[in-house]
Amino acid sequence: MSEARRTVTVTHESGLHARPAALFVQTAARFKADIKVAKGDRSANAKSIMSVLALGVTKGTTIDILATGDDAEEAVDALTRLVESGFGES
Repeated sequence: MSEARRTVTVTHESGLHARPAALFVQTAARFKADIKVAKGDRSANAKSIMSVLALGVTKGTTIDILATGDDAEEAVDALTRLVESGFGES
């Protein structure tokens, strides 16, 4: 079992709210790994829209994406690309 972790800054105007959060959760759900997203000392299940929204991630917030499982590295890479791309709206 592998683990992966990456820190990324959210640059999208609305942060991880509504559509960006839905895209984040949909992307996380494609992987078998257990994936968490953390903001400071709070973390959430990256496959749960309510958990992700509850973090209150706004533009400019730095988040940690952590995954554990066989496809952990691929999951973290995909989620990092999604966040860095501005959720496809850059």
